[in-house]
Amino acid sequence: MIGTKFVSALLFAIFLAFPIQALHLDVPALSRPDPVCIRDFVNEGQLVVINVQSDGSVGDGQKLNLYVRDSNGNEFRNKKDFAGEIKVAFTAPSTSSFDVCFENIAQSQGRSMSRSVELDTEIGSEARDWNMISANEKLRPIEVELRKIEELTDEIVDELAYLKNREERLRDTNESTNSRVRNFSLLIIVILACLGAWQVNYLRNFFKAKHII
Repeated sequence: MIGTKFVSALLFAIFLAFPIQALHLDVPALSRPDPVCIRDFVNEGQLVVINVQSDGSVGDGQKLNLYVRDSNGNEFRNKKDFAGEIKVAFTAPSTSSFDVCFENIAQSQGRSMSRSVELDTEIGSEARDWNMISANEKLRPIEVELRKIEELTDEIVDELAYLKNREERLRDTNESTNSRVRNFSLLIIVILACLGAWQVNYLRNFFKAKHII
């Protein structure tokens, strides 16, 4: 009993660190709409599952389009004129951000229209089908919870390692920039000193030639 309470408390703490990313959007229908985009971040090799639920129906005077792209230009889904439920799943080819964008085009004029969209994004262990894993591997509920904790812990460790490597790269870039600025400043000082010495020598020779000194 104590073990179950401990696991539940640990799961609750971990899920606080990884909040559920469910959003409700009202996308207005316009003749020339700007895309409404939601951006998220994913690490290389992570599974991403996006569930989209829209009200309305095809042919109701609105044309709702969906596309999912990452910052590297990869397009994972492009769906034109949809209504109802759509599920998009992909494995991130690289560490990058990705956008889930909606575009609602008004096909009739004279009245204000919009589509209500529910967006639920699951990344990493949250996106896995644990019911199927439990059935295939014949795991008990406590074993499934432990597997979830293990994978969430691995993701946290990977995220911390990524942040550490990124901080090291930024620090190296900062130190390299500081070194270049310092060397450039020293070079400018040397050039100015040489130029000042040359000017003093030129003026002294000039005044001597004119018999001023």
